[in-house]
Amino acid sequence: MAIREIIILPDKQLRLVSKPIQKVTAEIRQLADDMFETMYDAPGIGLAAIQVAQPLRLITMDLAKKSEEGGEATPQPRVFINPEIISSSEETSVYEEGCLSIPEYYEEVERPAKVRVRFTDLDGKVHEEDAEGLYATCIQHEIDHLNGVLFVDYLSKLKRDRVLKKFTKAAKRAEE
Repeated sequence: MAIREIIILPDKQLRLVSKPIQKVTAEIRQLADDMFETMYDAPGIGLAAIQVAQPLRLITMDLAKKSEEGGEATPQPRVFINPEIISSSEETSVYEEGCLSIPEYYEEVERPAKVRVRFTDLDGKVHEEDAEGLYATCIQHEIDHLNGVLFVDYLSKLKRDRVLKKFTKAAKRAEE
């Protein structure tokens, strides 16, 4: 396993539409392992392959939280290959979202409260699941990444322009 570099806004790769995975191979399993290590190190709860510069329809997620007593929660790592939302509720919910590719920036985003998702696992089995709460928000956020969409795209033009300008300036300073 290896920690990979997470690409940061305004990197244009974040706007790429990721390609479907044709077959679960050793390379795909290795990428998923690397993505978990990268995600836990960041730390984050979800990561799309494009965020480590791999334009493939692969997501890793672990929504386990630390327990109230401060102890470690049991990890619940999940892999989603070629995930797609097949239905969404009319009802919406608002969560404060952040993104490993837009570090230290958080904003409330309104999304469907419940979705039904279809995906393939690392064993090549196809699943359909209903998602709500944090799971629904996170899977929608990560699938958006696979389609070149960022959570800031849901914000007002003013807020979106402000965050894009901030990260563009930071990238220019880093290059100097």
